[in-house]
Amino acid sequence: MTDALRVLLVEDSPSDAKLVIHELRHTNRPIEFERVEDAPSMRAALARVSWHAVISDWSMPKFSGLAALGIVKELGLDIPFIIVSGTVGEETAVEAMRAGANDYVLKDKLARLSPAVERELREVEVRNRGRVALRQSERMFQGVFDAAPDGLLVVTPDGAIVLANVEAERMFGRALAGGVIEELLPAALRGGHVSHRERFFALPRIRRMGEGRDLLARRADGTEFPVEVSLGGYSYNEHNAALCVVRDITARRTLEESLRRSEHQLRQAQKMEAIGNLAGGVAHDFNNLLSVILSYSSMLAEDMTPSDPRRADLEQIEAAGLRAVDLTRQLLAFSRQQILQPKVVDLNDIVAGMERMLRRLIGEDVELTVLLASGLGKVKVDPGQIEQIAMNLAVNARDAMPHGGKLTIETANVELDEGYCAAHVGAASGPHVMLAVTDTGTGMDKATQARMFEPFFTTKEKGKGTGLGLATVFGIVQQSGGNVWVYSEPGKGTTFKVYFPRTDAEAVVDARVHDSSAPETATVGGTETILLVEDEESVRVLARTILRRFGYHVLEAQSGGDALLICEQHTSEIHLMLTDVVMPRMSGRQLSDRLQSLRPQMKVLYMSGYTDNSIVHHGVLDSGVAFLQKPITPDALTRKVREVLDAPKKST
Repeated sequence: MTDALRVLLVEDSPSDAKLVIHELRHTNRPIEFERVEDAPSMRAALARVSWHAVISDWSMPKFSGLAALGIVKELGLDIPFIIVSGTVGEETAVEAMRAGANDYVLKDKLARLSPAVERELREVEVRNRGRVALRQSERMFQGVFDAAPDGLLVVTPDGAIVLANVEAERMFGRALAGGVIEELLPAALRGGHVSHRERFFALPRIRRMGEGRDLLARRADGTEFPVEVSLGGYSYNEHNAALCVVRDITARRTLEESLRRSEHQLRQAQKMEAIGNLAGGVAHDFNNLLSVILSYSSMLAEDMTPSDPRRADLEQIEAAGLRAVDLTRQLLAFSRQQILQPKVVDLNDIVAGMERMLRRLIGEDVELTVLLASGLGKVKVDPGQIEQIAMNLAVNARDAMPHGGKLTIETANVELDEGYCAAHVGAASGPHVMLAVTDTGTGMDKATQARMFEPFFTTKEKGKGTGLGLATVFGIVQQSGGNVWVYSEPGKGTTFKVYFPRTDAEAVVDARVHDSSAPETATVGGTETILLVEDEESVRVLARTILRRFGYHVLEAQSGGDALLICEQHTSEIHLMLTDVVMPRMSGRQLSDRLQSLRPQMKVLYMSGYTDNSIVHHGVLDSGVAFLQKPITPDALTRKVREVLDAPKKST
């Protein structure tokens, strides 16, 4: 059709209406449209113009898609009615379709709209031709009967099939006229004391066309497939009969299953995100407490002689604190808030460098096989974190094989397609590099797999694990832009496949302010003036105590506003601002930006228990930013302060 496509838009948002019209231009037809927002306007528009289609939002302040559909049905108009909504869920969509809507399209998938409209317009055209044909002749009726997209059967009260269209015969794989209905739908007619045919015509809720029931049908070869069956009254040769419409819903069932899987994965992703936010917040607050515990125990120990009996108690406190630091680091890794130092690397080099250590780690009763692909692509990751992933997975595999077994580590270039991404929320299509770890251990059931990445979830005996190993792997992979796929069956082992996006960049050494290869500063004390900005009082008092103990002059502020006031009133030079990243009302980065013009020579050192987007973008430090990860200790704080003070001022 080349004439203008007349569309009535039931939409309260002008911008959304514009998007719909823009998408409809893909039909290659001129578009004539009118937008209405309420029932009176819609009734007036329907009375004034003969529309080709009605496209309606589902939920609006003054109106609803269901009410709009009711008006179309009330007026007896045969106009395609398509729901376009950003909020319609599966249940709502099913409700709309059962109410008579022709299709539904999500607003984030508007590419489906033009094909849907064209399809519905074609179906309207088919129906119109069918009505004309039925009025003209029985020959034309048979043509329309055979052109129907669903299987059509005319069934007499004794169960005999007297007419069947082409689609029905294609669907069931044989000629149907002269057969009986129970051969096609045995599941619907099985059991009971009345005849098959009586049960068929008395099927619950199948009394009007459109009120379908899902059943299992049987083909000529004996295979069964899902269908939707509707029955309607029909007059055949002046005798009562039933028109049976059979729709093959195999594709719909597949789509529904895919939607259920996607919904499940989305719920899992949202759950992991919520747990991650909680874990990150707990780690941040705990790092503040650990700063106080570790620093004061360290300073007290320094003031004691080696023979002091209390020194051993303090060393136990410090050792417990350091173990707690490891736990917070794992929580930060899971919550994707740890600091990464990415470099373009070859995973083969990392795995090969770890092979000897891994053999010692897993023991002699586990056979290790390393398969490294030739021509492996490069990835941009933190090498230390990749080693952590490999170690955690190897340890888990070893624990799953208490009596020995085989552990295989391999690498490969892979291409993730749209199908994989559709089934794995958060995955991106394109070229990737795979690191796979496979064991022949005890495996995991579905319930365990559903929770395996949750922090503190473990199937090991009490005291045998923290439940943070796989959580750490999950966090590192997600923060590195990768994806994890797991396959496991009880008693048949487990395979973890970790995918990282491939890069064409050359391998380089990524130098940073906090590069561990830089020479340590011999002197840690000084006499410079330091502006300390920290909203947590215990941490502020601790940092002030440490800095003054090493000779620095300290100005204290508990907020960004206080720091601004101090900088305006203090007449002498301030050499360094030591500030927390996340504070109420004004972040450390915002404070630094505001002080740039007032104190251009003042250097800045950030500290935090977790990272923030003002300092760390997706977990990667901005080049040139000095950062100290909490918990702080006297040695770490004074060395970092001295390092920043002695380094040349970088331009911003």
